[in-house]
Amino acid sequence: MWLYFFAYWGWDMMRLPALVDPHVHVREPGGIHKEDWDSATTAALAGGFSTILAMPNTQPPVTDNETLKMALGAAKRKAHCDYGQFLGAGAGNLEVVRHLATRTVGLKMYLDQTYGPLRLDDMTLWMEHFKQWPCRYPIVAHAEGRTMAAVMLLAAIYDRPVHIAHVARREEILLIQAAKRKGIPVTCEVTPHHLFLTEQDVPLIGSGRSEVRPRLATAVDQQALWDHLAVIDCFATDHAPHTLDEKDSENPPPGFPGLETALPLFLTAIYEGRLTMQDLIHKMSSRPRQIFNIPEQPESWVEIETDIDWEISAARSFTRCGWTPFEGRKVRGRVQRVVLRGMEAFKDGEVMAQAGFGQNIRHVNRKDRVI
Repeated sequence: MWLYFFAYWGWDMMRLPALVDPHVHVREPGGIHKEDWDSATTAALAGGFSTILAMPNTQPPVTDNETLKMALGAAKRKAHCDYGQFLGAGAGNLEVVRHLATRTVGLKMYLDQTYGPLRLDDMTLWMEHFKQWPCRYPIVAHAEGRTMAAVMLLAAIYDRPVHIAHVARREEILLIQAAKRKGIPVTCEVTPHHLFLTEQDVPLIGSGRSEVRPRLATAVDQQALWDHLAVIDCFATDHAPHTLDEKDSENPPPGFPGLETALPLFLTAIYEGRLTMQDLIHKMSSRPRQIFNIPEQPESWVEIETDIDWEISAARSFTRCGWTPFEGRKVRGRVQRVVLRGMEAFKDGEVMAQAGFGQNIRHVNRKDRVI
């Protein structure tokens, strides 16, 4: 569909379809000193994304009507690009969440290490959420290793799709491949930091700053992800900003910023022959739209200057956290312009879209007729 839309390497400029990041931690409410809807969506536009999907593990978490209204209200006032909001599956909101499904982009289930009250240890709760959540909206599972295997078993038992967040290990991508071959309805995403960093980078980044979940893996794990690109449905940043003071503390919280560095890293991989442009468009635009029922954005695209080499620097970033694990990395290709619904939203390093220009994707999805 989009093959006509971009030039080949060697041309100065390239136009890509509007990009989607399906895994972003906006930090509002409860953590606006490190990010909010204003700064997250300006960072998204600077990184070439026209739509972001926000995770529910805020403070308080987004688990009911009141907290959902709070999150969407802040987004409506502040967002510079389009957005959607996940709902968190909890032990006490089984009867509530299914009535809120049409206002969200999916249900997030935290089944492995996480902060806050959203972790679900009891598998009978998993089963009830699988039974009650409407099938036309995805369930996203924060699950690793054997927990991931267990949640994919539920997907098979209840015959409903599940999307696995931030796959990082060889055993995980091989298990997902086997599940897909058996017809189990599972999709998955992989982050740039698990594709471009390993545990060998920890000394360079710093022990506290390199804290992330899932942890940075081995070079063997990383290569397995590259070797199984066909199994990976989406690239998702898992943008999880924390301040430098927090990352350099005695108890550093896990998470990396990623909205502004993902696309340059993938463009560099294309230039190096490790990835194709068709792969990038499929995993950053068309496939996430399919999985999360995201409507097409008319007259929307991102324009890339391809013939430019530069170094990643947090000093030029829009994210409020003010650092990046890719500091000083040389990349090729830079976002020059983002057009969103016919308007220049970002151009030459400046965000042009005003706060509130972003739209809730569930309000423009005619198929769901959400108001």
